[in-house]
Amino acid sequence: MYIWERKGWPSFEWSEPTLRPMLDELRLLQGRVVGRTESASEHADASVEMDALIQNAIRTSEIEGERLDVGSVRSSVARQLGVDQAGVPGRTTPESEALIELLLQATHYPDQPLTLERLCHWQSLLFVQGPGVIDKVRVGELRGEQPMQVVSGRIDRPTVHFEAPPRRQLEAELDAFLAWFNQPPENLDPLIRAGIAHLWLVTLHPFDDGNGRLTRAVTDRALAQAERQSVRFYSLSAAIMARREAYYDHLESTQKGGLDITPWLAWFLDTLKAALEQALSRIDRVLEKTRFWQRHATTVLNERQIKVLNRLLDTAGVEFAQGINARKYQSLAKVSKATATRDLAELLEKGCLVKLPGGGRSTRYSIPFEPTLASAL
Repeated sequence: MYIWERKGWPSFEWSEPTLRPMLDELRLLQGRVVGRTESASEHADASVEMDALIQNAIRTSEIEGERLDVGSVRSSVARQLGVDQAGVPGRTTPESEALIELLLQATHYPDQPLTLERLCHWQSLLFVQGPGVIDKVRVGELRGEQPMQVVSGRIDRPTVHFEAPPRRQLEAELDAFLAWFNQPPENLDPLIRAGIAHLWLVTLHPFDDGNGRLTRAVTDRALAQAERQSVRFYSLSAAIMARREAYYDHLESTQKGGLDITPWLAWFLDTLKAALEQALSRIDRVLEKTRFWQRHATTVLNERQIKVLNRLLDTAGVEFAQGINARKYQSLAKVSKATATRDLAELLEKGCLVKLPGGGRSTRYSIPFEPTLASAL
């Protein structure tokens, strides 16, 4: 028996005392994130929003196994936010443009009611190239009469993890969800509301495809309403991606369980906490990036060098923790070894890179970050 088959669905239950300490901790973290961004300049503030939006677009797609071109996403974000940033080329794709439009619509106008028409439009933005010949996905309309199942494993021996409510009752189910979302109970904590909205909508699985990405966009809308702030400085999708296996495990166990969803809400709030903690470190990284380009505003660099520097500045804490060498530069910039060596030597000479200790056959380089008050504390 699935959760939507339980008597009383969708009257969810949860233990407020169990969740209260987590909610109190989240309020403090939200205040720290907002405080960190408010202390930055307006330009840096826009850069933080841009970074969070890039993360959100890339990670929400990765959760579904789809990899987007980072450069195209960055270009679409810069264009749609109106951010003039060093090293952002003008190449976009229809997919990156539509996804960023969806994410911005979800959060920049949080006071607009959520309607079925809006959900259908957002789902259509995930398939701007059409439904495809093989999948035959219905675009911009609810799913068909076939049972909607979440499966894995071999085609001839699939494992069914979940089956959504049948098509005949989908409109009524969505009406109930939308009425609740647009007019939630007055005493409902807004962060708990976001967790319920996520579980409820993904359980309905209203479309042939795109349900996960759409659900996370609606969850972002609920969080924007909770914080009374349309600008997003953190990415819940990035935190979910880091816990992807646990995400699906918790969804499955909750969807096969009863109406007490305390374990799901506890996991959701803990993941939100991780997103806020990630945001604090990423905000510092974005502010460092802003200061870096301010220092090198008049430094003459070619497009390859700007591209690699941006990649280092964006992901230095993860992908390039050990710096970059000529071979990696070759791969990123798509150039010969001689050109990579020459570009790196120029960046070193201009103070854009420093040599890391160790040397040997493969010299490594990193960005020279200046110490800040925030990093010293």
